[in-house]
Amino acid sequence: MAQLHRGKVITALGPVGGLRYVALPKLEKLEQMHLIHLMLAIVFEVIATSLLKQADGFTRLWPTLGTIVCYVGTFYFLGLALKVIPIGIAYAVWCGFGIVLIAGIGYVVFGQKLDFWALLGLAMILIGVLVINTLSTSIPR
Repeated sequence: MAQLHRGKVITALGPVGGLRYVALPKLEKLEQMHLIHLMLAIVFEVIATSLLKQADGFTRLWPTLGTIVCYVGTFYFLGLALKVIPIGIAYAVWCGFGIVLIAGIGYVVFGQKLDFWALLGLAMILIGVLVINTLSTSIPR
């Protein structure tokens, strides 16, 4: 009988009772693509939000156009990710990483200060996202 680990067959009994390894390449690669789509959605969202700051209330043309293009890319890739990843999990990961990355960009690029409590809150968000990604069985691997 096969043993399952997060949806993957890792061992099965061979013809004489020995163990052999079984791979499921197509499904695994398909699920990995959706995680890559989610990562791309996060990257586009972080770039769009950073450009939104530079657009200065939509008064500067190129940052405004960049913001629009990147938000279109964000929702395109998020839509692809949602074909497999549950919406609650995808949204939690998307928002969590986006918040932490934007706070980091605000600190490094825009000189915005983060006090102890802001850093603690960001650390808790990051820990939550890491727990979802490493321990939850709700996200396909």
